[in-house]
Amino acid sequence: MSTRIHTDCLVIGTGVAGLSFALKAAVAGRQVLVITKKRREQSNTWWAQGGIAGVFGNNDSIEKHVQDTLTAGDGLCKEEVVRMVVSQGPERIRELMDLGTQFDRDAQGNLMLGREGGHSEHRILHNRDATGAEIARALLQAASQQPNIRITEDYFAIDLLTQHHLGRYVNRGHTDITCYGVYALDVNSQEVVTILSRVTVLASGGAGNVYAATTNPPVATGDGIAMALRAKARIANMEFYQFHPTALYDPGTRPAFLITEALRGKGAYLRSPHSKKRFMDKYDARLELAPRDIVARAIDSEMKQSGLPYVWLDATHLTPAELQAEFPTILETCRSKGIDLTQDYIPVRPAAHYLCGGIDVDTHGHSSIHQLFAIGECSHTGLHGANRLASNSLLEALVYAHTAWEACRQNIHTLPLQEDIPDWQARGTSRPEEWVLISHNIDEVQNIMSNYVGIVRTQLRLERAARRIELIYQETEAFYQRTSVSPELCELRNLIAIAYIIIKSAMLRHESRGLHYTLDYPEKMARSYDTVL
Repeated sequence: MSTRIHTDCLVIGTGVAGLSFALKAAVAGRQVLVITKKRREQSNTWWAQGGIAGVFGNNDSIEKHVQDTLTAGDGLCKEEVVRMVVSQGPERIRELMDLGTQFDRDAQGNLMLGREGGHSEHRILHNRDATGAEIARALLQAASQQPNIRITEDYFAIDLLTQHHLGRYVNRGHTDITCYGVYALDVNSQEVVTILSRVTVLASGGAGNVYAATTNPPVATGDGIAMALRAKARIANMEFYQFHPTALYDPGTRPAFLITEALRGKGAYLRSPHSKKRFMDKYDARLELAPRDIVARAIDSEMKQSGLPYVWLDATHLTPAELQAEFPTILETCRSKGIDLTQDYIPVRPAAHYLCGGIDVDTHGHSSIHQLFAIGECSHTGLHGANRLASNSLLEALVYAHTAWEACRQNIHTLPLQEDIPDWQARGTSRPEEWVLISHNIDEVQNIMSNYVGIVRTQLRLERAARRIELIYQETEAFYQRTSVSPELCELRNLIAIAYIIIKSAMLRHESRGLHYTLDYPEKMARSYDTVL
């Protein structure tokens, strides 16, 4: 019999969402197991540069933040969700500070609030240009001191456990599907363990590696969403993938280094690669601080007109002292590439950055599967609509970690562990010798998505992408059936699933809205709607 682990709360992911939930559950006396497929520091949270949005300024208000979010979301936000997140935000951020998170302050001790694209006021709390790393540090330190939390590294969640594993038929339309935990690969021992839990929380982050150019770390392969899809959970609005407008153009480097929006908030300009003239006035009155979908499409248009794979970002008019104080990571990284921000323009291009769709959840993070919650980037809450407002993602993760635990708190003591789940069956498989097949297929998926399902789309490109992804899917599933499970193979399967649902969702949206822009349907429909699979 293989290893079986029992816990009250299973959390998959060590970013801000997962750790925030884990801490709340542990403080309430529940046993929490947090698993991560790599090291605990390797999360999207750690890579977040810009900051977290919250109403703390004297001239700011909850209503202004709400309206900015609704405007960026292009008619597809759920207003009740926006109001909940924005209203609860300051309290959740104060909880972060109570845990030891340090945000930048002025000489008088007041919070230094930045401004980013789409925001009408200065409301971005930050720790220089490494805010995510500071938040992750504080949360990991707090978790390490909590005896009810166990963090297990190198555990790759393979599949969610439902009635399907008890031999019962499960269909996406069923309303009684229940999650009992996961099968997870212990990468070090190569054993697939069975983890049984009263509640399972997917906090597994995004899926940027479905594209060739991304700012996401290598771990962002959409694992949670793909597992939820296979378990027949409801998935929504996957066509809305946000491309950050300004990633450093550095061919061959992966992930792409993010040039935070806060630099444009400080006053950096975008310039044409040939004429060196500013161009955002042709696209939006808000210039460089327009919402990300508008800026990314503008840059994409300028690159196509020039025939060059980048535009320029100009920060040379900012003082060396400002750059060193607020953007030391960017300053040093560019310097290592031979770029001096005080004298040189920075070559930038859009890169896949954030997924606005995901596992469809209610205001407590509860998915369409009983006892399964999804929080953070892997979820679709309705906060972001068709385009996320900058720095709202960490805020969403904090608020939904809180509301999810509040929902669990009410009845977790009544939920049994499903002991009759069978062990993982691996008989008849063998170790593959040609891992090059996996890496080749990952490259192919990324190139298909970048070429056909990027910033600008057409139905013809989507249909072509769908046919090619279907072939790779069939090839990979046959390989999976005869091969021992491995992290690389699981990530490939998950990326294929993510590619499929992005393409499928994009084909269902016959309009251009927010992050989804198609030449076949360039106008917005009068009525907004979600695409749900």
